[in-house]
Amino acid sequence: MNKQYVDLNSDMGEGFGPWHIGDGVDEQIMPLISSANIATGFHAGDPNIMARTVQLARESGVGIGAHPGFRDLVGFGRRHIAETPQALVNDLLYQVGALREFARLHGVRLQHVKPHGALYMHAARDETFSRLLVETLQQVDPNLLLFCMESSATWRVAQEIGQPAIREFYADRDYDRNGSIVFIRRIGPLDPEQVAEKVLRACVDGKVRTVDGDDIDIDFDSVCIHSDTPGALQLVRGTREALVREGIRITGPLATAASL
Repeated sequence: MNKQYVDLNSDMGEGFGPWHIGDGVDEQIMPLISSANIATGFHAGDPNIMARTVQLARESGVGIGAHPGFRDLVGFGRRHIAETPQALVNDLLYQVGALREFARLHGVRLQHVKPHGALYMHAARDETFSRLLVETLQQVDPNLLLFCMESSATWRVAQEIGQPAIREFYADRDYDRNGSIVFIRRIGPLDPEQVAEKVLRACVDGKVRTVDGDDIDIDFDSVCIHSDTPGALQLVRGTREALVREGIRITGPLATAASL
């Protein structure tokens, strides 16, 4: 595989009022990444945090993405909520619109949408919801990038309909044999060197080790490291440095990446 460039993304603005999730290092992480997934109020984030995070991303030259989740502040969007596909798409569109206005206020465009947590995994499994989501994005902005896993219904539907999609590789999550991440509610500290080696192997060899100890093929356009993972700043810094040493350029996702 031996990628020449890759996007590096992280979830940003995941606080609420005076509280924050994780180590509270958004300002340090932002200059190290190329795409920011900004919480839009339902699982975390509020208008003030959204405005500050958009401004921070603009100052760092980082692509801005909406990170909408289930209406679940108490559970940080990691609990599944049973709702109709239309109601979920309406909730998602409401959140995207809020962040789009803050982006417009600061003179930047909304680059992408990446569902959060349990909503991301729901979309990966539920083709009906993914189809309605992609069809809605086609009407709103056919150039808006949609972040998803390659082994997901979201990716398949986006490919079918023609919505540009960006496949993610999760540096700080484990994989199963089907190429899907293993969804967990809490994660402990990780070794920055091991995480960087995992990302480099995926970029150079196109392989990742599963929780069962098997190697599977993996392809992707963007690497995600969650800002709420303990020690996230060290993980992002170590991964970025390893990629640069390998000659892999960190750049924003391309609308044509899904067709490469």
